[in-house]
Amino acid sequence: MRAALFILLGLTVASGPAFAVSVDEPRGVVVAVCPAEFRRALAPWVSHRKDQGYDVRVVSNTGTPEEIRRRIRQSAPAERLKFLVLVGDIPTGMDGKPAKSAARSRCVPAPYADAKVNIHWGSEPIIPNDAWYADLDDDGVPELAEGRLTADTPEELKQIVDKILAYERSTDFGSWRRQLNFVAGVGGFGALADMAIDSAARYLLTKGIPADYRVWMTQANWRAVYCPDPRNINQATIDRLNDGAVFWTYIGHGNPQRLGYMHVPGKRYSLLATRDVPRLDAQRGPSIALFLACYVGAIDNRSDCLAEEMLRQRGGPVAVVASSRVAMPYAMAVMGMGLMEQCFERRTATLGEALLQAKRTLVNPAKKSEVRTMLDTMASLVSPSASKLEDERAEHVMLFNLIGDPCLRIRYPQPVTLLATPSESDPTKLIVEGRSPIAGRAVIELVRPLGRLGFTPPRRSQYPKSPEALAEYELVYRSANDQRVGTIELRVAPGAFRTELELPNDLAGTYQVHAFVEGKEDCASGWVDVRLGKSPEASESSGEKTVGQTMTRGKTTQ
Repeated sequence: MRAALFILLGLTVASGPAFAVSVDEPRGVVVAVCPAEFRRALAPWVSHRKDQGYDVRVVSNTGTPEEIRRRIRQSAPAERLKFLVLVGDIPTGMDGKPAKSAARSRCVPAPYADAKVNIHWGSEPIIPNDAWYADLDDDGVPELAEGRLTADTPEELKQIVDKILAYERSTDFGSWRRQLNFVAGVGGFGALADMAIDSAARYLLTKGIPADYRVWMTQANWRAVYCPDPRNINQATIDRLNDGAVFWTYIGHGNPQRLGYMHVPGKRYSLLATRDVPRLDAQRGPSIALFLACYVGAIDNRSDCLAEEMLRQRGGPVAVVASSRVAMPYAMAVMGMGLMEQCFERRTATLGEALLQAKRTLVNPAKKSEVRTMLDTMASLVSPSASKLEDERAEHVMLFNLIGDPCLRIRYPQPVTLLATPSESDPTKLIVEGRSPIAGRAVIELVRPLGRLGFTPPRRSQYPKSPEALAEYELVYRSANDQRVGTIELRVAPGAFRTELELPNDLAGTYQVHAFVEGKEDCASGWVDVRLGKSPEASESSGEKTVGQTMTRGKTTQ
């Protein structure tokens, strides 16, 4: 229970209104450690990065890890080195001994580090440490954004490269670009613990997500309102990957080739396993998959781990961030907080740089935020490894790997400014005025804030047995994830626009107006709070502007 609560808390505090679209840093050197057999398959990726202005240097994978790192460091002056891509699998097993079926000539070895903290919780005594290659000054903290393309054959590498290039070249600027999908697993801790995790998940929805992103929550807890038909939890997990989203995040238990199970009285259901990977088929918007779980990224497992299988699948995620061993709740929460901050607040240009900065602040925060201080304090009181928090954080720099391309560019929506006011002549209408930076199809929605339901949730004190009762789960699940109250579509040009939304009867309280503009070459989004009706929330003490019975506070992604 503590693990899930820490992880969820870490994510909830990470997000806020995003800044303006980031200005790219000057391009630097990208070093690719690539087997000779893979260079032809990597060539389109090299050409693509060069076209973007990167200076790509390809070096050999032969020799010891020390010899490979020497080549990396000699590729360019340290101040110009920015990214590191390791191409190929690892030729050893989790015991550090040769194990992979792939020939050594097609692999890039991972140096191993001794475990200090997670070993006390059943993990292996050594950790594959790809971050060591990216550490230019030997201080234990990487300076390069690093990732590994875990292909066993040139054909597999070609498929991975094709997916990366298709992702970055995509002209699909549809709603998946503001979609976030979460799957929260439950390990069967008991009713009290599961209810606590459910509360933490609700807090995540209400406090931790930028308001103009659309969120879909799936919980493997039969008591939760965000639980689909338990018999279909496996399909729901896969569907959320296939739907398309910027990030797909799993929080819960895991092992090298499967996620945890959903437990119901007398039965358990699988969430996702390697055997399900062929069913991954995202036609648009393949996600960046983040696993806040143990072992899913065990890149030195004797059989390819779940994260590797997902990366290679044509319709699977475009990149995966996951741990190679047992991961600890406190450090996972801090790292998750840092990664979400980089993506949603700082709008870091590439996935590799976002993960790099999250790792660096995990160990050496330039300035501790109030939230980070709170997490540290909580961990010192309740963490099983409270006396080794510094070691725990450092260990997670090694544990979490990017299985994918660190140069992968994240496309953030441009900002839309909004104002919502009630019509003076017609109280059933809400006037929405805004300014879009692009032309395109605009979807304007009146929505309930995340986590607030439009219906009374069912009380689930006993697990239902009838097929009819179980089938009702799906209706509740979809209703809970649909926050829309009203919607309208229109075409907008760059600049100002104005429209009206129909207001359903008897709305009262705080709502939000969201705008999403899908253009031919980009997308844009924004949101604004609006208070409707005579509700106890709407008081002058809030400091917000009152307009009739509606109070508005402008918030945008700027």
